[in-house]
Amino acid sequence: MIELWFAIIAFLWTGYFVLEGFDFGVGMLTPLVSRNAAEQRAGLETIGPVWDGNEVWLITAVGAMFAAFPAWYAGVFSAFYLPVTLILAGLIVRGVGLEWRGKVANPFWCDLGIVTGSALPAFLWGAVFTDLLYDSAPAALLGGAFSLALCALHGAVFLALKTTGPLRRRARTIALAAGAVTIPIAVLALSALGTAPALAAMAALAAATALIWRRREGWAFTATAGAIVLTTLALFMELRLRPLPGLTLAEAASGSYTLTMLSWIGLITLPFVLVYQGWTYWVFRKRVQVAGAPPR
Repeated sequence: MIELWFAIIAFLWTGYFVLEGFDFGVGMLTPLVSRNAAEQRAGLETIGPVWDGNEVWLITAVGAMFAAFPAWYAGVFSAFYLPVTLILAGLIVRGVGLEWRGKVANPFWCDLGIVTGSALPAFLWGAVFTDLLYDSAPAALLGGAFSLALCALHGAVFLALKTTGPLRRRARTIALAAGAVTIPIAVLALSALGTAPALAAMAALAAATALIWRRREGWAFTATAGAIVLTTLALFMELRLRPLPGLTLAEAASGSYTLTMLSWIGLITLPFVLVYQGWTYWVFRKRVQVAGAPPR
């Protein structure tokens, strides 16, 4: 049960990083790739139907940590109280910006909130998990820089996949630039792990850059998502051995009765969540057309 619930928590965090990763990237990059209000609206419409659903993965992951590994939960969120508070503030500001943007006369402050509220969590999550592994400020900064760059690449590829016309072309250009920045940072950040998933993540990033160059946005997005999955796998392989200094998984876990009850609850609810979110992405699978722009 302990190993099972650690794997479930790793899965939930992975889903969160993959899905919120492109949300963060789109939020950061839309003002950069847009040339007018119509393009900016179209860019944000690519995540409009899904961003709030993607945040559910964070709530579920944290809730599962609290229930299955209360000592681990308490140690992590106590040690990183300030950055986690800043992450929550960023998510709130971003959500307010996305919800209010179409309801105010001057959306400047909403746009600023979306950019800031996307960049801050993208950086801080990488810094938190890297510091959790290495307990080093320089390593945390490198991990934050890597997660920020990776989200920017993931979001740029998603924008290219989901838009048309000049916005799509500029998103591809930004994706190529983001790939050129992300790969060297990834080499520095992931080489220290030295595991097969970490090395595969670097290969996936190189493949994503090559695919976006060839205008294969769908496969490029698969590659960036794969890089995030592999990076998270490498991270949790290390955390499985030592979730906190001086703490093992067995010491951090709840009792067997609690884990059994959680398993039944998860068995009933998780399939519904996956089906619902899959249906949402299927319904909104088409590209977003910029108002008044040619289709390509």
